[in-house]
Amino acid sequence: MEEQEEVLARTVGAVMGPAVVTVDVGETVLVAWELLQRSGSRHLPVVRSDGRCAGLLERADVAVACGAPAVSLAELRVDELLRGHGPALVHVEQTVRHAVDLMTYTGSDALPVLAEDGRLAGVLTATDIVSALAGHPVPHEPADRRPRAGTVLPGLPSRPGYRGRAVP
Repeated sequence: MEEQEEVLARTVGAVMGPAVVTVDVGETVLVAWELLQRSGSRHLPVVRSDGRCAGLLERADVAVACGAPAVSLAELRVDELLRGHGPALVHVEQTVRHAVDLMTYTGSDALPVLAEDGRLAGVLTATDIVSALAGHPVPHEPADRRPRAGTVLPGLPSRPGYRGRAVP
């Protein structure tokens, strides 16, 4: 019980994983789906051109949107999936307990995490919290792989089973 309390008292920044892949608010839903597929992520942070977080897309939401006819998908933008959703988010210095309370209240399993300057710092998932409770170390990415504004394609692995060229 003492270890659980210690984890819940940690800062979100100490427990979260970095958001390596982001998508710009103006990108198409098709690009968002491709990023989710190629990164293997369940959550895709949406950022504005200044690096500030606009929200978090879940794989299921993007999959449902991709059920629309291809013609309309070429015009459907990521920000349209975020409409009506004020993003639930936390700051790196807030406690894991606060994040757990917010996740419970909103019914979400992931939250965008903001740095002190308001820019996206990463994503806290329920898996991150469970890993911390189990005593597993948090994997940290090198600084050059941290999220940045805009669509990030270079360096992503090819889709499983893809026989074409990877995006450079």
